[in-house]
Amino acid sequence: MSFDAKAFLASLTELPGVYRMLDAGGAVLYVGKAKNLKKRVSSYFRENVSSPRIAHMVSQIAAIETTSTRTEAEALLLENNLIKSLSPRYNILFRDDKSYPYIVVTKGEFPRLGFYRGNPDRKADYFGPYPSSWAVRDSIHLLQKMFRLRTCEDTVFSNRSRPCLLYQIKRCSGPCVELISPQDYAADVQLASMFLLGKQHEVNKRLTLSMEEASSRLAFEQAAVFRDQIQSLRQVQEKQFVSSSKGEDVDIVVALQAAGQLCVNIAMVRGGRHLGDRPLFPSNAGESSASDAIAAFIHQHYAAHPAPARLLVLPFPTEEEKGEAEISLAQLAGRHVPILEAYSVVNKAWVDMALQNAQLAILARNQATAQQEQRLAALQEALQLPDAIARIECFDISHTQGEATVASCVVYQGNGMKKADYRRFNIRDIQPGDDYAAMRQAVFRRYDSIAAGEGIAPDLILIDGGKGQVSSAYSALSDLGLAHLSMLGVAKGEGRKPGLESLIFPGGREPLQLPPNHPALHLIQEIRDEAHRFAITGHRAQRSKARKTSKLDSLPGIGPARRKALVARFGGLVGVLAATADQLAEVTGISQEMADKIYSALH
Repeated sequence: MSFDAKAFLASLTELPGVYRMLDAGGAVLYVGKAKNLKKRVSSYFRENVSSPRIAHMVSQIAAIETTSTRTEAEALLLENNLIKSLSPRYNILFRDDKSYPYIVVTKGEFPRLGFYRGNPDRKADYFGPYPSSWAVRDSIHLLQKMFRLRTCEDTVFSNRSRPCLLYQIKRCSGPCVELISPQDYAADVQLASMFLLGKQHEVNKRLTLSMEEASSRLAFEQAAVFRDQIQSLRQVQEKQFVSSSKGEDVDIVVALQAAGQLCVNIAMVRGGRHLGDRPLFPSNAGESSASDAIAAFIHQHYAAHPAPARLLVLPFPTEEEKGEAEISLAQLAGRHVPILEAYSVVNKAWVDMALQNAQLAILARNQATAQQEQRLAALQEALQLPDAIARIECFDISHTQGEATVASCVVYQGNGMKKADYRRFNIRDIQPGDDYAAMRQAVFRRYDSIAAGEGIAPDLILIDGGKGQVSSAYSALSDLGLAHLSMLGVAKGEGRKPGLESLIFPGGREPLQLPPNHPALHLIQEIRDEAHRFAITGHRAQRSKARKTSKLDSLPGIGPARRKALVARFGGLVGVLAATADQLAEVTGISQEMADKIYSALH
């Protein structure tokens, strides 16, 4: 039954809100917001739609759901939440989950300069965001050189008895041992903050006045410190080949469609200093244009990250698109954020740099994709598999002498590791240290649902281990009726040296040893190492959790009050272990029957 657009539109409200377009199976095709729901949704059912992609989407619509809101701002926030949670097929999606880093300057008598990633609060002063961690660390290094602020944690700072190496190399003024007064240190903090806000000329002016004043007092050592700060500041200004004297905050957003890729590159200027850029490749781009990508990026990125004073974009939108984007930005930022075209020399240089970096990102991505495809083809050929390999899953086991055994399963798909599909298994009910039983349990638990017809089966299973682990994994697959899945063990070579691995097959096939420079072996090593890393981190977390938990926490019938009474009576777990059942029964709130149970559980 086709969707009756005319009847639906006749009953649609003119209030602001969000609309969700669904296909016949109930899957969400597209999520959008509207100032006027009736006008916006009606635009999809005109004779001339904006693009073939939209026409194809409209042809699949079986139902439309709407949610009206009080304001367009509420609709904007709801739309962003739905796009994030539903991942609609026709929305351009920017999965930039990694938060942007900041420089933090803490409060207190001697504030600390540091790296911060997360949501800023009022407990400290934050400068940024920066496009990458290296940009933050580079800026911190400059600030240390110019203003000598401490970067050590408070616990280290409060326990120093002599200055550290950073003081010796003139990267810290030694506040930990009172080699600088709180007043002088506060002045350096103020200058550093001004520098981060782009007030370099004012910083230079203040330092010059301080140097002259110190010289007039014949305090030549102090004057030399100010002189060194001025020289460092000038060196920074000379190195900043693309900068603005206005100390402004600007984001440069360019979208480029080339070589089958659509890249949106954001470059950040904070305090007039160009801090670098970050290229992003959206999902579900399809036949979308660069302008569509710019609009989607602005809409999604600034819902999660603070907006600067203004934006420079390329390609520049039409007046209508620009107006819509500025309204969205104003609602998200709580102030007007103009979207401008680059006209000045500096602004054009910024945009040209961002565009060039987008081109380089596309080139690098395509080269990486071609390399991965080459490695997959080499692996298929080496293993003599009839079909191409698209999805690889790899298992590893980690424990410490049998304690807190954890199995990992990592996934390689789409020319890279697919972390959303990673799994960990806490192994139980086996003899501690039995790697074979652990591997069998992990493989059985992972593919139990696949045998029941749910999920995606891999084209190749890798097992980190030799014949024993491979046999155990193959046994689990056989029990599930999945013995037809291709499997391979990766046994470490002599001295556990990379490049000497043997590939072990189930079923008696002779082991295979690929040359150390073989692209297929490199791919196997990369996936195996990731499985190993993921298993170890899981094991360490479990081991730490187990060691922090007392046996008293798991005793039957023992809650916080009785546990407290036991500790008070016997002084802790060691005392409880040494007590007899009759002695346990003497504790208030513990009967003889319960004491017998406790004694039995502990011995």
